[in-house]
Amino acid sequence: MARNETAKGKIVRRFGINIYGNEKYDRLLKRKPKPPGEPKKGRIRQTEYGRQLAEKQKLKWAYGLSERQFSNLFFRAKAMKGIAGHNMLILLERRLDNVVYRLGMAGSRAQARQLVAHGHILHNGRKVTIPSALVRAGDDIKARERKATQDLIRRLLADNSSRPVPPWLSIAKDELQGTVTVLPTRDLIPTIAEEQLIVEFYSK
Repeated sequence: MARNETAKGKIVRRFGINIYGNEKYDRLLKRKPKPPGEPKKGRIRQTEYGRQLAEKQKLKWAYGLSERQFSNLFFRAKAMKGIAGHNMLILLERRLDNVVYRLGMAGSRAQARQLVAHGHILHNGRKVTIPSALVRAGDDIKARERKATQDLIRRLLADNSSRPVPPWLSIAKDELQGTVTVLPTRDLIPTIAEEQLIVEFYSK
């Protein structure tokens, strides 16, 4: 994807929510709750389109997708049975890079994407270098059987041990292996954006 050069700290301050999940951004928001460059009179009132765009940007940047990737994923979700907004979030969560991040094998989704792209992760015993690959229930995610890779994943698991693993995943830290127990449902996905506004954004 095209690299986003904007500092992540400025992005979370702009939205007023920690879209990346890293604890340091929670501390930043407590210290600097106002958006960068906000006028003394307070926030300028947003239009409805502005609100819809902001919600879309939250998810796009949180999951590290390009504009084309995100729009393609949305229209795929819309074509599926069920609620388009829920389908969109479930597809985002099912991405291999996101699963690696959720398991605690990476400190951020950007790091997880790099681990997958560089071949450090095995998906059902096979090396997969496509971060957007979708997992299914019963899939195994494991560190590649190379000492350097296993030492790295073991250290990352230790560093991220305080971050809870979602209930639709399980992790065996000694084996450096995670399992997709079931597919995620909307109620198991943290809310960082109003998905209905994103549906409205793409429905114009």
